[in-house]
Parts: sequence; structure tokens; C-alpha cells
Amino acid sequence: MQKSSEKWLIWAKEIQAIAQNGLTYTKDVFDQERFERLREISAEIMSCYSGLPIKTVKNLFCNEIGFQTPKLDTRAVIFEDNKILLVKENDGHWSLPGGWVDFDQTIKTNTEKEVKEEAGLDAKAIRILAVHDRNQHNKPPYAYNVCKFFILCEGQGGCFQKNMETIESKFFSFEELPDLAEEKNTKEQIEMCFKAYNNPHWIPEFD
Repeated sequence: MQKSSEKWLIWAKEIQAIAQNGLTYTKDVFDQERFERLREISAEIMSCYSGLPIKTVKNLFCNEIGFQTPKLDTRAVIFEDNKILLVKENDGHWSLPGGWVDFDQTIKTNTEKEVKEEAGLDAKAIRILAVHDRNQHNKPPYAYNVCKFFILCEGQGGCFQKNMETIESKFFSFEELPDLAEEKNTKEQIEMCFKAYNNPHWIPEFD
């Protein structure tokens, strides 16, 4: 159940979705003005409760066009000797290699691309372990919905090279997990990956 303290986020997201969908389909100039104002109100709510500047909120929250849909995020799950591959980000926290699905990529190709970019490895995406609704599993809540795909991959060679996003890569046992970037992957999600990897009959989780 959603906490009452987070209801403002639900309301702001719903207003934003109504406004964006309205702007997509309406042909009436007066309705366009009304939907633009709804979108502004949603941004004002987000700014008021999140503490973010209104300009920042509008850039994150009010720039998309077309029917409102969730964003897609892929996370690569690679094991070696029952240890999982994590990459260290610039802020010192660790995550599964991954990121937003680019407009010209599929779930499969984006997963493989992110492994190459962040971990320096060639990888082959094998199967989906889970599809999570981000706001049900990760904190803090985002102003938009995200579908997170956890994809089991096979590493096929390569080596890590420091880059703009990551400064190290390493395989970890579950007992020795480092400080995680929990907005991207929690300890519970990593545990799910271990369970899925060690269970040949694993049925993918989905929200």
C-alpha cells in the first residue's frame, strides 16, 4: 500500500499523464491551453514537495511527447564462480551494468551494449529473470514509472576500462556485497538474481 506521505507523487504523476495524453490527442486550441496548465500544475507539485527547482522538474517531467508510457531500464546479470558482476560508479556505489533503453535498441541489444560500455565485456543476453516496477522496489520514488528488466547474460571475453560512468568492475559473492546504488538495484534484487541463476526452473518475476 502506498504511504500517505507519497500520495502527492501519485497525484502529480496522474495529472502529468492526463496532460501529456491530452496534448497528444486534442485538436482544440483551448483544450491545449488547459492541458498545458495541468502539466504546469503537476510540475509545481513536484517542485514543491521534492525541493527541486521548477526548471529541473520541467526538464525531467514535462518534456516528453506522445502517449505517457513507462521508461525502460535494463540490468545485466553475469555470474562467474557463483559471484555476480557489479560495476563501481563515480560516487563509489556499485550496480549491475545497465541503463536506459536507447531509442534504437531492443531489450537484448541494450543489455549487451551497457555491459560493453560499463564493464568492458562482450556479453550475450540469454533470458529474462525479472521485470520490476521500479517504484515498488527502489528508493527514492521517481516522478515517472520505470520498468526494470533483469537479464541473465553470458560473458564472452573482454576487460574493464575506466570510462565516464564506471571506475571499476568486480565479481562479488552475496555475502560480500559492497555499498549498492539502491536507486538502481537493492540487496533484495541482487538476492533474486542469485536465486534465479541457481534455479534451472526459475520463472521470471514481474509486477
